[in-house]
Amino acid sequence: MAKRDYYEILGVSKDADATKLKKAYRKLAMKYHPDRNPDDKAAEDKFKEAAEAYDVLNDEEKRGRYDRFGHAGVDQQAGGFGGGAGGMTMEDIMSQFGNMFGGGGGAAGGDFFGGGGARRQARGERGSNLRIKVSLTLEEIAEGVSKRIKVKRQKDCEVCDGSGAKDSDSITSCGTCNGAGVVRQVRSTFLGQMATTTTCPTCSGSGTVIKASCNNCKGEGRVYGEDTIEVNIPAGVEQDMQLSMRGKGNAGRRGGPAGDLLINIKEKAHEFLQRDGQKLIYDLYLNFADAGLGTSVEVPTISGRVKIKVPAGTQSGKIFRLREKGLPALQGYGRGDQLIHVNLWTPKKLTREETELLERMREMDNFKPQQEKGDKGFFERMKEYFN
Repeated sequence: MAKRDYYEILGVSKDADATKLKKAYRKLAMKYHPDRNPDDKAAEDKFKEAAEAYDVLNDEEKRGRYDRFGHAGVDQQAGGFGGGAGGMTMEDIMSQFGNMFGGGGGAAGGDFFGGGGARRQARGERGSNLRIKVSLTLEEIAEGVSKRIKVKRQKDCEVCDGSGAKDSDSITSCGTCNGAGVVRQVRSTFLGQMATTTTCPTCSGSGTVIKASCNNCKGEGRVYGEDTIEVNIPAGVEQDMQLSMRGKGNAGRRGGPAGDLLINIKEKAHEFLQRDGQKLIYDLYLNFADAGLGTSVEVPTISGRVKIKVPAGTQSGKIFRLREKGLPALQGYGRGDQLIHVNLWTPKKLTREETELLERMREMDNFKPQQEKGDKGFFERMKEYFN
């Protein structure tokens, strides 16, 4: 089933500011919150849908990609990548909701309407995201590509297995949260009493306190190192599109979840071809004799050179189309076309013999420019091919 438009989900216009987005999301989240709608799958789906829409539209970078590429620009299903909320878990959503409306980090929001204890025990502090740039040729973009990339990042400490402790005897349960990793708060609001859970300030959500730190990582549970990560990039990506690999960023502190690896796509300039969306454009230069008499020429394409026939009397500005010789759509079907734009080559210097020949031709009636009725100009032809 196709995803609904994020603006439609929240019921806001495309120029809605952060305040309007938050207000719209709060209204939907309150209405479909799982604590208000126990065992209601439809309500839970709407709650998740609203959270996904807000997660994208409230982030300037994600919103820009969504406005430009639609769901393809932020969908985590795009070849294992994303950047939107496609990979959000219920824990992520509850944390987002709690942070916005009275909670803190961790698993906030689990008891927003006064339910029992925390839904899940919070983990340690989440690691930060990493950003890298990957330059691709048009050939790689046309087919998709797998690249092995070396990334310097924080990794789990192998000595303490990410715990940050010298040994197992050095780890004790946190006295503030009793090992839960979160603390519960009850507040009185116009809706009545509301309970929220926030990340424990003493143990930062790990649920444990370390008495003696690991000598290798100094109690952080992570160290700097280098990893080789295999990045599978889907066909059809575009310049400045951002993809993400969940959990491939910096390791979290003391066993916390890792951040994401954010991959910014850069296109390498092609020697002959220019890109316009899914279309590829090639400028073909012909001399006057070939344009007048007709000829066959080889032209480059993304998959190799092909021969095309140029009819006699071809005019400068003529556009030939090679079907499905362009680029594929990201997460779509079919390919774009390659357009060949004919340019008449005029020599800058002439010999005496060439000058005399052209002088004679210039006086002939057949060489005087004439626009036949119904002929389309360059811009009309370009508009016709691109629409």
